[in-house]
Amino acid sequence: MAKTRNKKTTVKSKASSNGKSNGAASNGAVLAKRIPVQKTYKLYIGGKFPRTESGRYYKIKTKNNSLIANVCRGSRKDFRNAVVAARKALGGWANRTAYNRSQILYRIAEMLEWRKAQFIEELQSFGVTKAAAEKEVEASIDRLIYYAGWADKYQQLFSTVNPVASSHFNFSILEPMGVIAAFAPEDKGLLGLITTIAPIICGGNSCVVLASHDQPTCAISFAEVLHTSDVPGGVVNILTGIRSELASHFSSHMDVNGMVYYGKKSEELKTIQLHAVDNLKRIIVRSETNLYAANAESPYLIQDTLETKTTWHPIAHDMTGGGGAY
Repeated sequence: MAKTRNKKTTVKSKASSNGKSNGAASNGAVLAKRIPVQKTYKLYIGGKFPRTESGRYYKIKTKNNSLIANVCRGSRKDFRNAVVAARKALGGWANRTAYNRSQILYRIAEMLEWRKAQFIEELQSFGVTKAAAEKEVEASIDRLIYYAGWADKYQQLFSTVNPVASSHFNFSILEPMGVIAAFAPEDKGLLGLITTIAPIICGGNSCVVLASHDQPTCAISFAEVLHTSDVPGGVVNILTGIRSELASHFSSHMDVNGMVYYGKKSEELKTIQLHAVDNLKRIIVRSETNLYAANAESPYLIQDTLETKTTWHPIAHDMTGGGGAY
């Protein structure tokens, strides 16, 4: 009986030992087979992240032809939804104090600084060197700070008290143009996008921006920064897609008040200018040659998407000789 009992104990011990080793091997195999969760790059409309209504996408690949991401191919319907969101957000954003808009622009810069490493890595995936990626991200942060500084100062620069011959006080001040559509530069996925957006929203406008076709992932990641930076939903809307498909829609929409165009294609620009005539939409053409140049940031870029409002205030003269006005 003792011998049998010992034999059973030995067998049980071996089985237990084999079970542990097999379990460890099994767990290791599971860990080895784990597939990383890839990011889904969606659109940014009205403070939300919807997929394109058409269900279409295009592939972004490295120079070695390896897949970086599948990116939404925005449609006319997506653009129209974005314009509705931008129009809805315009009133609240335009009526914010200039100081508050300055605070929010600064907050965007803070959040971008905090996620600096992520954007450097994303730019490197497109073949940008680490040094060049760091330069672009730092320039993007500094550009936001630049416009945060100008948000409550451009009125002092551009507004005037006008001398007039009649008995009036005459003041000219700047007001937001409204909903601005924009094509961001193709070359710098992050810096180009921020260079486009910052002066538009600094002046109290809302916008719909088509991101770089070749480097779109930074644009959607930047939308996440906006989403956590006190920017009201709908003030900035970001689409990804193909320029040639969307050019006529961006420029012909009757509820878009102006358009900022970064690009070099004459036929594309001709299409935009032709369609813009229908509602006298202002087209602002800018160079994307050197986004690090001194003229790539300026208070005059804020002025481009503003309109001048002139107010006449009557003066009542005191005819008894006392003079003065009230």
